[in-house]
Amino acid sequence: MLLAVLIPKQWSQFVVPDVALLEIFLRGTIIYLFLFFLLRFIMKRESAGVGISDVLVIVLIADAVQNGMAGDYTSVPDALMLAITIIGWDYALSFLAFHSERLRPLIRPERLLLIRAGKVLHESARKELLTLQEIQGQLHQQGIHRIEDVAEAWVESDGVITAIPKSQENGGPSQKKEKQTN
Repeated sequence: MLLAVLIPKQWSQFVVPDVALLEIFLRGTIIYLFLFFLLRFIMKRESAGVGISDVLVIVLIADAVQNGMAGDYTSVPDALMLAITIIGWDYALSFLAFHSERLRPLIRPERLLLIRAGKVLHESARKELLTLQEIQGQLHQQGIHRIEDVAEAWVESDGVITAIPKSQENGGPSQKKEKQTN
């Protein structure tokens, strides 16, 4: 009786693909690339700090595209093929971004100068939809309490703000301490 619960009645449903593997590959490819580029241009800075609304968007997108991507499969090979397709495209895009100067800006955004000589570049902040409070919050996490104390700050391709304090720009005390510890 216990074995009947643990063993599938129809082994073919478990190990024989329900859908042509090429179809699964094409469905996975189309959905993955569509979502990659949609999220690449819409949610770039969101990857730095994932909030509850970001998680909700990702979960809802996943649920919305599941049937279009997977079709009606139930077998293990179908699921494995879809997983291989998604992981394969992730690797392929990372490989292309690393090896192709031409494609890199399309796959991974360039970093953007946000603060220069203690002044926020408002056009850059507007482009990234960053408020002054969000900028200050990320600077505070780096131990910088005033925007005026920043020589340069950049929004990196992953959405993180990287700041160089004025004291480090010209080999000030903070930079000397760092050199001594290395």
